[in-house]
Amino acid sequence: MSDNDAPEAGPDSHVDFNAPAVLRKWPSLNNQRRTEGTGPYMLLDGTLDECIMDFMAKPESTRHLYEIQTAPQPPLVTETLLAEHVAELARLREFL
Repeated sequence: MSDNDAPEAGPDSHVDFNAPAVLRKWPSLNNQRRTEGTGPYMLLDGTLDECIMDFMAKPESTRHLYEIQTAPQPPLVTETLLAEHVAELARLREFL
């Protein structure tokens, strides 16, 4: 997802950072996702805020191996949040 694909925050945009969420990690080899097999495994079952904080604590060079799954909150939050989107939500969270 490029910056141009990220949803725009409008004046009525609101994100519930207390919503239930799960941080998952894809199995990897040489810092590359291994997509064959069972898929990503759970690291943290908590709130969107907790998952974002845990995600942002990961080394930037490995963040592409992680995703957050949560209930969609259109237009800003999709069901599966990938690295670029999580970083944008972390910046938004800092302003709230």
